[in-house]
Amino acid sequence: MTDADDFEAFVRRYEDMVFATAVRLLGNPAEAEDVAQTVFLKAFERYEQLAGSPTTGGWLKTVATNLCLNHLSRYRSRWRLFSELGGDDDSSTDVDPAEQLGSTPPYDFEGADDAARLERALVELPPHQRVPLVLFHFDGESYEQIASTLRISLGKLKTDMHRGRLALKRHLTVAYGSR
Repeated sequence: MTDADDFEAFVRRYEDMVFATAVRLLGNPAEAEDVAQTVFLKAFERYEQLAGSPTTGGWLKTVATNLCLNHLSRYRSRWRLFSELGGDDDSSTDVDPAEQLGSTPPYDFEGADDAARLERALVELPPHQRVPLVLFHFDGESYEQIASTLRISLGKLKTDMHRGRLALKRHLTVAYGSR
């Protein structure tokens, strides 16, 4: 096998994971493809180090996440404008979203029998709601880690996640009927 064949096999092994990470965070398949390409360009530059490493998957996912966040940060001022125009006065930044919703989450993310429905619903969310939900539910990051990564206050993060969960619940209920 040549180096080109090795790298092609490497890309095939990880392309679905990298693309899924990017599309969840960006909500746009075309932009996710661009990010995935950039991730694999960076991987190509370090291919000798990555080829046999057991941490390759984690490295690729971290690079994909960081590139997505960098991409979204270019549009952060737009997020703030739309999020402030939301006018949802019922949100409290001092209360944990899970407490506001009761003991059960609005939608059982882990138990979803149709992941495609959830993916389509996530795409409908604005980035300032989608990104924290993906980082929390899919990547297992804490509120503090997410707030630090996105450089927003913990209160804003909780508000955005609460509104995102409510929007997901509405979308899933309207689009697919109550469960």
